[in-house]
Amino acid sequence: MSGIPDPDAFRAQARQWLATVARPRAADGAWGSGSDSVAVFENWSEQQEREHTARTQEWERTRYDQGWGALNWQTAYGGRELPAYYEQLYRTEEAAFDVPHRTEIFPVTQQLVAPAIGIWGTDEQKGRWLRPMLRTDELACQLFSETEAGSDLAAVRTKAVREGDHWVLRGHKVWTSGAGVATWGVAVCRTDPDVRKHAGITVFLVRMDAPGVTVRPIQQMTGGASFNEVYLDDVIVPDTDRLGPVGEGWRVTLSVLAAERLDSGNLGLDNADRALDLARNLPRPLTGGEQRQAADLYLRALVQRLIGLRVTGALVAGREPGAEASVGKLYATETMRRTGDLVSELLGPRLVADTGEWGTYAWTEHLLGAPGYSIAGGTDEIQHNILAERVLGLPKEPVR
Repeated sequence: MSGIPDPDAFRAQARQWLATVARPRAADGAWGSGSDSVAVFENWSEQQEREHTARTQEWERTRYDQGWGALNWQTAYGGRELPAYYEQLYRTEEAAFDVPHRTEIFPVTQQLVAPAIGIWGTDEQKGRWLRPMLRTDELACQLFSETEAGSDLAAVRTKAVREGDHWVLRGHKVWTSGAGVATWGVAVCRTDPDVRKHAGITVFLVRMDAPGVTVRPIQQMTGGASFNEVYLDDVIVPDTDRLGPVGEGWRVTLSVLAAERLDSGNLGLDNADRALDLARNLPRPLTGGEQRQAADLYLRALVQRLIGLRVTGALVAGREPGAEASVGKLYATETMRRTGDLVSELLGPRLVADTGEWGTYAWTEHLLGAPGYSIAGGTDEIQHNILAERVLGLPKEPVR
């Protein structure tokens, strides 16, 4: 499996392998059969989350052990050193097979945290963390957001104080996905309060089962608890678990956020496709306005996929797709909004009446969950700032 195969040959090899380890996904049946879930955030109990996580880990380990995981990583870490877009080629083929759905903790671990360790980690840290994370033996969550900081991540107040060869962490994090199943948390901490806020930050990997770490689920409007708040009460972290130099945590954090935006371009496309299926199967003719909304959503989904290809193209060229990723993130959140708008028009009062009718009340989880993605991975306002500075060349706001 050495060398870089032709993309078509690679996809054929992936299909052939997948057929030996997984069943093809059943072809879509008649409209109205199967699951009608369109939840943006999973609505599971703690036990259900743990069980699904364990099933997904088993599948990810199978992929990794047989040479189909960590495709763009070095062979030293179990990879094949393929271009980054080969992972997307593989995912396209995998979608046709009945394998566990990857919840957010998996891309966070494999596509955000592991690459950050690859960039900033010491040789000892890379040897200790990369293989277990790429194989998903160990999972990682992001301990970034804080209630006081809002969207200004550089305003974090969680403190890390050095005491000899370890640090003591005190603070509170919020909106953490996967905290209940994660082995590690990537914590952004204030280590120097006397310098400008971007310069006084350091990043640590914190054991989520360490004394002083408390995870509390946050009840959402949808009824589920996909997010958590995490309390760090005098948590002791050895200096060997510090990621990157002291005071350079802002740069480490940016490397994680950039990867998060790269992964956001495909957000909501499945639900957009489902909304268009609803329009096709509505038991009445569409009004002129509904037809225009459906056509708009169809074109938006097509353009969003093309933006995703531009992001991939930037990766293939060895260029960081900062602007493309921001455009894709903004476009995806707007697609999710317009999906909700179309469904609301099509269903009317049937949307909010839990009558048990397939494909109606289930859409409330999309409507209540979709606005969250205008904040996740950098708010829409942050993306606009990135585009203003990097594309339009407008001056940056002075850092205070």
